[in-house]
Amino acid sequence: MTHEELPSYDQAPAGSIRFNTDSKKLEVYILGPVEFGTTPNGIWMEVDSWSPDLMTGGARGLIMGFNAPNYGTNYFNIATTGNASSFGSLSAGRYFNSSVADRTRVICDGGEGGLTTMDYATIASTSNFIDFGDCYSHRSGTGVNNSTRGVFGGGNDFSTYGFNILEYVTIQSTGNSVDFGDLAVVGTNSAGGASSPTRGVFMGGYVSPTINNTIQYITTATLGNAADFGDLTVAHTFAASGSNAIRGIQAGGQTPTNTIDYITFSTLGNAIDFGDLTQTRTHLAGCASRTRFVACGGETPTKVNTMEYIQIMTTGNAIDFGDMTGTYYVLAGNSNDNGGL
Repeated sequence: MTHEELPSYDQAPAGSIRFNTDSKKLEVYILGPVEFGTTPNGIWMEVDSWSPDLMTGGARGLIMGFNAPNYGTNYFNIATTGNASSFGSLSAGRYFNSSVADRTRVICDGGEGGLTTMDYATIASTSNFIDFGDCYSHRSGTGVNNSTRGVFGGGNDFSTYGFNILEYVTIQSTGNSVDFGDLAVVGTNSAGGASSPTRGVFMGGYVSPTINNTIQYITTATLGNAADFGDLTVAHTFAASGSNAIRGIQAGGQTPTNTIDYITFSTLGNAIDFGDLTQTRTHLAGCASRTRFVACGGETPTKVNTMEYIQIMTTGNAIDFGDMTGTYYVLAGNSNDNGGL
């Protein structure tokens, strides 16, 4: 094609790329209307250049809210192996809490020692957590998220051993949580949470007086009640959980077990056996990137500092990753590259 034959900007085919010499950014041509006021000819839009590598040197995993009297936080690069480092302090001495996260911010909710409060921190920093707002009074709840919204569900408040409450927050704001709907299983406590960009999944949990193998899901961008997804291969509670955009992972937990299960978000059905952790342990936390899942801490019943990982899109047993800064049981883990993003 000669220079004269090149299309003008107004005639560019959808998906065309150009370099804007003023902004020094790549732009892509998208046919309209993509939003109110966009002309039918389309619009040049800047290509998003965000990645975990630009922000933190890789996908950063955070583990938050250790057993008393530690109440600490750890972080590490999921793409490497090695020991964790201290991140910063929570605004309350909380544990048995859960979390949600987007690309830049993580939020911890409730938990023992902070039952009605939520904290947030900037993931790329190692700063202390800041007050976000209030949520329903609970501990041992479960968090799921997409790129804009975090949803917290289940848990207990000592007097009521298991809720079916679902509430949500907008992650890039601050303020109190808002009613979302209800879990399908009344009394769900200490379930695992996994997120895709469209679905949030609650796996297992304790439903007094038994440990549950039920999997429930929500459509995160809507409001409404959870629905049945399928069943775990083993009843889990106090397990490590996490996901990429395709698969959700649940590992370890009570009764206790070393079993690792996985689900595929785009289908409904029962979980499938993935492999085993190196140790049978409970009260542990997990976090994930688009490629890896890391299970951290827990009890064997002795508290451990163990971190181990799997490649999410394979199957097989977990491999040693490194050590946490101490021996802890912990329930809240998340990352800036989780499956909901």
